[in-house]
Amino acid sequence: MNTINFDGRVAVITGAGGGLGRAHALLLAARGAAVVVNDLGGSVNGVGGDASAAQQVAREIEAAGGRALANCDDIATPEGAQRLIDAALEGFGRVDIVINNAGILRDKTLHKMEAADFEAVVRVHLLGSAWCSRAALPAMQRQQYGRIVMTTSAAGLYGNFGQSNYGAAKLGVVGLMNTLKHEGAKFGIRVNTVAPVALTRMTEDLPLGRLLAQALPERVAAGVAFLASEACGFTGQILAAGAGYFSTVRLVEGKGLHAPAGDVTPEYVAAHWAEIADESGARGFDSATEALLAAFTPTRPS
Repeated sequence: MNTINFDGRVAVITGAGGGLGRAHALLLAARGAAVVVNDLGGSVNGVGGDASAAQQVAREIEAAGGRALANCDDIATPEGAQRLIDAALEGFGRVDIVINNAGILRDKTLHKMEAADFEAVVRVHLLGSAWCSRAALPAMQRQQYGRIVMTTSAAGLYGNFGQSNYGAAKLGVVGLMNTLKHEGAKFGIRVNTVAPVALTRMTEDLPLGRLLAQALPERVAAGVAFLASEACGFTGQILAAGAGYFSTVRLVEGKGLHAPAGDVTPEYVAAHWAEIADESGARGFDSATEALLAAFTPTRPS
């Protein structure tokens, strides 16, 4: 088995002042990457700021003999994301890896949630991932190489009570990945997503907190490091990772049922729901075009 290393590579990691981001930063740095440690240093709900979080992780990396740069730009804005990538280019000359990890929580049921709380969570998780990726893409295209890792969540993939803002943003980054995998392919840019399970300050108060005691961030970082490496030749995959468990997650579509031309009615849908919802023979698609072609190509006699 070839050893995965990041010699000569430059990684930008958002939300790297603690938890998962810190684990990603320390692992990539230990394996040779120069790391830009980005973190506002705010609270879990995104209030306040403290440069010491990013600075501490950068010092840890340097003390271990690595190269690091602390950054406190706000990636939830296009300007902040651009400053972050510019800092990486100015400090280390290139950007090979972007790990979009930063996030906040403002949990509440939707009908009780303030609009500002919904928008704030979407800005950090989804727009922050988009702005950082957008800012890094020109450099990656010039290099004909890049690795972008998004961070989704079970709350986005499957839903969770009281997390409509978080869930919407976390499934949104999967849609972002699904488009960027096509836009980056010809430039050697691979875009994948991790769905982590780990005990961090964002999860320590959850009902499953005791179960998460064994889900150390370092055990997720191993999967992220692979997705961020040259060894990862695929694109558009979702990797569930936590407590030493790894699995891929994929959106799939059943083989479906084509209604006769003269019978496309609500009643037909109701009467044939069991067949329509039958998941045997379900398959995934690599693009919207593939999915549309399947809808117009009968798979069984009408």
